[in-house]
Amino acid sequence: MSRLPLPARATTILLIEDTASLQIVYRTVLEGAGHTVQVAETAAVGMALFRDVEFDVVLLDLILPDRDGLDLIHEMLALRPDTRIIVITANGSINKAVEAMRAGATEFLVKPFDDIRFLDAVRHAVTPADPRAPRLRAAPTQERGIPGLPMQTTEATSGTFIGSSDAMVRIHTKIASVAKSMATVFITGESGTGKELCALAVHAGSNRATGPFIALNCGAIPQDLLESEVFGHVKGSFTGAISDKPGAAAAADGGTLFLDEICEMAPALQTKLLRFLQTSTVQPVGATKPRKVNVRIICATNRDPLDAVRRGLFREDLYYRLHVVPIHMPPLRDRDGDVIDIATAALLHFSAEEGRTFRTLDPDVTDLFLRLPWPGNVRQVLNVIRNIVVLNDGDRVTMEMLPDDLAPPPGKWAGPTSLPVARTADLSVERLIGKTLAEIEREVIEATLASCGGSVPKAARILDLAPSTLYRKIEGWGVAQKTVV
Repeated sequence: MSRLPLPARATTILLIEDTASLQIVYRTVLEGAGHTVQVAETAAVGMALFRDVEFDVVLLDLILPDRDGLDLIHEMLALRPDTRIIVITANGSINKAVEAMRAGATEFLVKPFDDIRFLDAVRHAVTPADPRAPRLRAAPTQERGIPGLPMQTTEATSGTFIGSSDAMVRIHTKIASVAKSMATVFITGESGTGKELCALAVHAGSNRATGPFIALNCGAIPQDLLESEVFGHVKGSFTGAISDKPGAAAAADGGTLFLDEICEMAPALQTKLLRFLQTSTVQPVGATKPRKVNVRIICATNRDPLDAVRRGLFREDLYYRLHVVPIHMPPLRDRDGDVIDIATAALLHFSAEEGRTFRTLDPDVTDLFLRLPWPGNVRQVLNVIRNIVVLNDGDRVTMEMLPDDLAPPPGKWAGPTSLPVARTADLSVERLIGKTLAEIEREVIEATLASCGGSVPKAARILDLAPSTLYRKIEGWGVAQKTVV
């Protein structure tokens, strides 16, 4: 494991974790970084140690054998309100982490996490960016409206359900209604609106919350490998099958299988998926006998699924089998003032993570954010805020700190129509003469990707290609660039 420099003063940490192997791992990492650690395997032992010793940080697994971790947080903070508590959770209990943050926890870690992320969380808890600043807490439910999912730490997957717009209230109401049923949920929405987070919320609110949540992007896997990824294979069933593989459907047994970009699935595999939905059995590639599994299906697409049915790209019978409870994730431009709530929450989170002192947005920035169309939706907002926090510091975000491709020239903001448009390549016929077909193809694909804001699924639809084909071409370009001498 990598090691960070020893802290100037040893931090005293109470680790409450009931899994012996994880106790050893966490304790080894913490003590290797110079911290002093006491371990408790139950809530009762942990609370007894907490009363006797004033710890700098409490690391708390929310799922304990003798007591709910949330109750423990309330009791600890009632006894010592300034205690820094970092909760540890799995995807299946991520809503518990939200409740913990509302109860006053400082930070949360989603398993699995690496030692650098682990030690960073401890360091930020002990030494916040502004020692005078209060601990960051999610606002109470009665103030924020509907509880949401927490901010994640990577731009590629991060998102949030923060916001109290009418559109999001309706989303949360529907999630609460459908979560505990076995009904298949079909989520639609533009890229970056939080479709996977919606699926996670359905899973976390269900009776399967302690089971696995397996996500599979049907558009990012080559079609000839997708069947094996979904249903698994046995050793020797095809070239490269060097061992048995259970597949996503079997891995999700007892939990939820999330099929993202479902409309990109090949027709032949759609037939097998329909049979799986009807029989609840999986038969790995090369296997002779099927296996019964207990899986709830949630799927998502950024296409219009009915249009895909009309064009013959998606089976009509599969569509009606999956489209039981539709949930449409609204684009950010239709969520009233949620963008400010999301941007502010992201600002506080990333500031704590990066050791900055940002607390709020300048009024001019707030006004601009409310008028921008945000084509990348929540993902774009998070990336913009991360960019600002990494490259700047201060109490508030000003116009000068905005990325160049976002901020309009001073005094020239005239609404969304004046937003800069991605520059596309000059693809005039005269300029293309003399280039190879491969070079022309690459220029066309790159220009299309630029016009789609980098969205491979959107570019694939325009070019009438499968997203997996584009992913392979882009990956091939990367390999080619690396091998050039």
